[in-house]
Amino acid sequence: MNTAIANRSVMAKNSVYGDAPDKAPETPHTLSVLVDNAPGVLAKIVGLFSGRGYNIESLTVAETDHDKNLSRITVISKGTPRIIDQIIHQLEKQVPVHHVTDLTLFGPHVARELALIKVNGTDDKRVEALRTAEIFRAKVVDTTLDSLTFEATGTPEKVDAFIDMMQPLGLVQISRTGIAALPRGNEAI
Repeated sequence: MNTAIANRSVMAKNSVYGDAPDKAPETPHTLSVLVDNAPGVLAKIVGLFSGRGYNIESLTVAETDHDKNLSRITVISKGTPRIIDQIIHQLEKQVPVHHVTDLTLFGPHVARELALIKVNGTDDKRVEALRTAEIFRAKVVDTTLDSLTFEATGTPEKVDAFIDMMQPLGLVQISRTGIAALPRGNEAI
């Protein structure tokens, strides 16, 4: 092996700039963004992500304080720690943004999602779908002679598991809300 190549390899591992960006693992982060409830704010936030090539895996938004005219945007994005820091700093620079919290780093938090799952089936498959729904505490919200629509709420992993179980029973269609999250305990963000 060429000595110069070996030396560069050792130098790269011991760089004062840290690991190369491709070596850090990408992990999902739950970001809670408190913003003005005004036209165009969501477009501005989403534009920040798309303009820099960051992917949004889940997005929910709703008004949280009518008197102060504030909304909370919950964004799930995957990236290296460096990328997540960049996202947070860019969000904090936006005029309509009041506060950004990375709930993944903040500490324990509660995250829930709602999904509507439509399953076609009769006879044994219908009975099995109802039994499975009972195990997952999913509710039947609509029924016809040959289909059922369930409402499943819980962690994203629970919703994914329920959907996986419905697949062989005649899964037709899914609609998911995205994740809503808050920190645990009495501390507000």
